Amino acid sequence: MSRIMRFDHVGVTVRDLDKVTAFFVGLGLEIEGRTFVEGEFIDTVIAIPDSRTEIVMLRTPDGGTGVELSSFVRPDPEPGSPAAMANELGLRSVAFEVDDLQAHVGRLAGEGYGLVGGIGQYEDVWRMAYVRGPEGIIVALAERSS
Repeated sequence: MSRIMRFDHVGVTVRDLDKVTAFFVGLGLEIEGRTFVEGEFIDTVIAIPDSRTEIVMLRTPDGGTGVELSSFVRPDPEPGSPAAMANELGLRSVAFEVDDLQAHVGRLAGEGYGLVGGIGQYEDVWRMAYVRGPEGIIVALAERSS
């Protein structure tokens, strides 16, 4: 029986690759690589002929699951719903465990990225908040309670 070997990455299509990359680097992710992809491989995988995209691959410092940011050169990107709420169908958030939730939330607020709701406490285990980042990306930040 075939099986999944590991969770490698989550892909996010964005318009402003530099701005979104800076946002995730500011959270503590590290750039693993940046490149353009075009040709038969990408045309086959995504089923969009003559496509060209620029990709930045980011990873957590421990080398875990990555975030692949992709910005299409061609065809033109299609607008999504930058104000999507948690009940809208589709991928809604990417989540990270952090060491100081309040510090992250404060720094991001200073950069213009606000909370979707508030900081919630789940039992005595987690504190968590959704932050709406660039292009409407929701980032869940969670801190283990002491």
